[in-house]
Amino acid sequence: MIEKMKNFSFTGNFKILSVIACAFVLVGLLGLILLPFGVQWFQFDIDFVGGTTMQYELRVPVTSEVTTDVAAIVEEVSGQAASSVTKAGDSGTQVVIKSRELDSETRDAIFDAVKEKYGLEMEDCMKSDYVSASVGKDLRDKAIKASLIAVALILVYITIRFEFRSGIAAIIALVHDLLVMLSMYILFRIPFNMNFIAAALTIFGYSINATIVVFDRIRENKKKEALKNRPFAEVVDISIHQTMSRSLNTTITTLVVMIMLLILGVSSIRNFAAPICVGVIAGCFSSICISGPVWNLLSSKKKKEN
Repeated sequence: MIEKMKNFSFTGNFKILSVIACAFVLVGLLGLILLPFGVQWFQFDIDFVGGTTMQYELRVPVTSEVTTDVAAIVEEVSGQAASSVTKAGDSGTQVVIKSRELDSETRDAIFDAVKEKYGLEMEDCMKSDYVSASVGKDLRDKAIKASLIAVALILVYITIRFEFRSGIAAIIALVHDLLVMLSMYILFRIPFNMNFIAAALTIFGYSINATIVVFDRIRENKKKEALKNRPFAEVVDISIHQTMSRSLNTTITTLVVMIMLLILGVSSIRNFAAPICVGVIAGCFSSICISGPVWNLLSSKKKKEN
């Protein structure tokens, strides 16, 4: 495939590539735009909007079948689906249930149903708390602040190592990756919780690393005697083709691990691994098809202004 694409111009076909990128980020972008107007496309977990957390000691290994059974009990008793049901504890015999706000009577009824099914005692109810929306808002604000700080530091690093225009190109690529992940959260109704922040920061690191590999090759090629007088767009295309096999091999290797987590992991792990898979693919696409061509676009505009 790489051999067939060796004459493909990424800078020359940037308009087509940008249309493809926009198609994948559209849902996530609209979700963010509509959020301040009260339109909730995201399935916010209690980490952000508040809710109820219950933790029980089941005295049996918590498998995927157990979490499914507990989730069914919660839905039957409360009339609403649990946000998440996950395994906890050093021995893996505890279950943590997160759901929207439930009154004390409903929480007691859920525990009674679980107690009857698994033969529990009263002391096996380890936690039954309500997390207020203000706490969720505080977590959300801190998560946004952490993400913005990470993006700002990345911009500073890329600017120092290369130049400011390349830093802007790298940030645009990161925004693309973030919006693709947001689109997936909306389309597949994945609970939006602190796992998203961990996944987003992971993809930021992965994507920026892949972009730096391309930028390093561009900088090296600009200094070569044979390419010194060539148009910058050609240097960018040559550099992308030279690093493409590395980017694709890294992406495939990472995806193999993430797909295994999707197949073998419990629901909480799958909710983390699925966005990572999408983010890795988006990061590969942006590092190859977006970052370099955007750097070229910004450089060409700078020359026209001069």
